[in-house]
Amino acid sequence: MKKSLLCSFGAVLLCGMLLPSCSGKKAEAKKVSVTFAGTEAATTGQSRMMQSVADKLNATGRFDCTVQVAGALSGDTDALVTQAKMGVALVVPSDPGRLASQFKIPDLNILMAPYIMTNPNDLKKLPDTQLFKEWQAQLEKQGIIYIVNMYNGFRSFYTTKPVQHVADLSGLRIRGFGNAIGNNLAKYLGFANIGISWGEVFPGIQQKTLDGCEVQVATADGSRLYEVTKNLALTKHYMLQSAFVCSASFYNGLSVADKALFTKVMREAAAEYGEIIEKEEAGYYSNMEKNGVKITHVDLNEFQKAIEPLYVNNDLGFSAGLKDRLFKELREAK
Repeated sequence: MKKSLLCSFGAVLLCGMLLPSCSGKKAEAKKVSVTFAGTEAATTGQSRMMQSVADKLNATGRFDCTVQVAGALSGDTDALVTQAKMGVALVVPSDPGRLASQFKIPDLNILMAPYIMTNPNDLKKLPDTQLFKEWQAQLEKQGIIYIVNMYNGFRSFYTTKPVQHVADLSGLRIRGFGNAIGNNLAKYLGFANIGISWGEVFPGIQQKTLDGCEVQVATADGSRLYEVTKNLALTKHYMLQSAFVCSASFYNGLSVADKALFTKVMREAAAEYGEIIEKEEAGYYSNMEKNGVKITHVDLNEFQKAIEPLYVNNDLGFSAGLKDRLFKELREAK
C-alpha cells in the first residue's frame, strides 16, 4: 500500500515539474519588461514615437513596455542614460552631442555639429554606415546600445531681445547644450552658454536670469515659451536628433528574434516620426506667431561664416577626413 502511494506521488510530481502539458496548458514565456524614458512633453513627436513603439512591441505579446515622459523618471537625460548604462532596462532618447561628451567619443559630435548635417533623410541611412557601426561598438563597450537616430527638428534662438545678426547674441545668457557642441556654438556666436536642465528654462527667463534659449520649435511650443520670449531668430544651427540608446545588459539578454523585432520596430518608427515631426513644424511656427512671437529669418550665411573657425581650429577634435567619410558612406548606404 505504501509503495503504491509513493509511486502515485512520484508520478504527480514528475508531471508537475517536467510535463506542463499534463494539465492541458503550456507554460507561458515570460515577457520582456522595458521602460521608455524621456524628458520631453507627451505631445512631442519624440514622446509619441516612443509610445508607438511600446504599443507595437506590446501587441506582439513578447514585451511589457511602459512609457515615462515629461521628466517623470528624471529631467536629466544624461542621468537616464547613466541608469541604462548601469543595467536598468531603459530606452532613452539622448542626442549625439550628449553621447559624445558623456562617453568620450569626439567624432560623434559630427552628427550634431553646427551646419554640418542639414538633411533629415540622411538619418534613415545612418545605421547602414560603417561609422555608425564603429560608434555602436564603442558605446557597447561602455554598457550602452546605440539603436537609431530620429530627426527631431532644427534648433534656433528664442530670446527676450530681438536677434537679427550674430552681434545681437553678444553677452546674452542663453540656455544651450552643456557639452562641447554647446560651448563651442556659444564661443563663436558670442553668447554665454548656460547648461541647465530644461525644466529650469521657463522660470529662468521669467525671472530674468536667462535671456533665452536655443531649442527646437516643438519643444518651445509645448513648453509655452511664447509666454516669456517674444523673439525667434530662425538660425537653424543644429539639426537635432533623438539618438535612441538602451541598456546593453537589457539588449544582450534578448533572444535573437526579440533583438531583431525590437531593432526593426525602433528604426521603422524613427523614420516614420521623423517625417511627422518635419511636417508638423509649420504648425508650431504658426502658433508661435499667433501668440505674439516675431520670427526673424536671419541671413544663414552670416551665421555659418561665424561658425567656420570651429572647423578650421578643429575645436571638436574630429578625426582627419571625418566629414568627407561620413557623407561618402551616407551616399553609398543602401
